[in-house]
Amino acid sequence: MDARFNMFENELAVSFAKRFANVSQVIARSPLPKATQELVALRASQINGCGFCVDMHTKDATAAGETPTRLHLVAVWREATVFTEAERAALALTEEGTRIADNHQGVSDETWAKVREHYDDDQIAALVCLVGMINAANRMNVIVRNPAGAYEPGMFAALING
Repeated sequence: MDARFNMFENELAVSFAKRFANVSQVIARSPLPKATQELVALRASQINGCGFCVDMHTKDATAAGETPTRLHLVAVWREATVFTEAERAALALTEEGTRIADNHQGVSDETWAKVREHYDDDQIAALVCLVGMINAANRMNVIVRNPAGAYEPGMFAALING
């Protein structure tokens, strides 16, 4: 499968991608645990059907030491015993924040209360920004049909501050 439009060969798209990558670094450097960041990115990407981002975040999480069991169970996290209560709160927020069109009230008060139980204000800010950023990335990749499978961890490092 080939992308219908190569975003990496278009000057405007590459300029945007550099800025997008730099903004993403604010989240990456936040106090939100790295494992939570990858689980959230993976879950939103699964929901949005973004093969490119599922590939990327699975490989990045693996490179960072995440276990295959946890990665395989992200899609069914409610039925899995391998996630902490904090991670469950983040995954619930991710699902509700990603499926906003399915619920006119967005994120439920119950989910928000669980997030508040487990995360401080800086972590919550990072979590909210991450859900927004991964949903934007998913949408761009799905629109151009960016294929999955070729991603290698760190391959976009040159975009940061580039």
